[in-house]
Amino acid sequence: MIYEAIRYSVRDHVAVITLNTPKKMNCLNTQMRAEILHAVKAAEAEARVLVMTGAGPAFCSGQDLGEGASASDADMERTLIDEYEPMLKAIYECRVPTISAVNGHAAGAGANLALAADVVIAAESAVFLQAFARIGLIPDAGGTWWLPRQVGFPRAMGAALFAEPVSAKDAAEWGMIWEAVPDEGFADHWWGRAQHLANGPTLAYRQIKRALRSAYDNSLEEQLALEAKLQGKCGKSRDFQEGVMAFLEKRPASYEGR
Repeated sequence: MIYEAIRYSVRDHVAVITLNTPKKMNCLNTQMRAEILHAVKAAEAEARVLVMTGAGPAFCSGQDLGEGASASDADMERTLIDEYEPMLKAIYECRVPTISAVNGHAAGAGANLALAADVVIAAESAVFLQAFARIGLIPDAGGTWWLPRQVGFPRAMGAALFAEPVSAKDAAEWGMIWEAVPDEGFADHWWGRAQHLANGPTLAYRQIKRALRSAYDNSLEEQLALEAKLQGKCGKSRDFQEGVMAFLEKRPASYEGR
């Protein structure tokens, strides 16, 4: 695929998807959603970690409200099922760790696109906005699923009903994101985080993602059984052997992801 709405690159085992329509605040349209889906699948095969970020002052302003003939003609249900769902599931189920590096405004579906990643790192100037109620809609693009799990019911409901901006610092305090960091040096910071994961035991990371996400639906007994199963798989890996040897030899480990 030739990318026009995004940039895609891989360096030092880190794949970076940059939403690249800054004049439109990187809003999501059919083309961008298709390109993101394609790039996520490529990153699974080519990299050990995936980062999503935005070009210009915004991360993503949400759905392109100018796309299509008119708002009344939009088939939102079809768009969400056919275009958003495959993209969001690809990010959520990605076999490598994913990071959203939120460099600026993340609104509507753009905020929830960011929250689909395993880890969200935001510049302190960034804001997260569930803007949907402002135009008579409900949070979509996974918003009704991510938010209650990340911030709890009261804050999720308030964010959806009042549609007020949540600063990056507040988002970090609420548990919506991993961390808010100063704008100065933001790109270097998220790149360092990505490098840390790219150099780590990616097979174990894959099992961590599976275990933690299963915890919402499992009983304690089921979760303990899953832990044992996944730990057994990790315990037979070359990465585990390397990690133990590196610890005993007091040297950095060199992980292969197998």
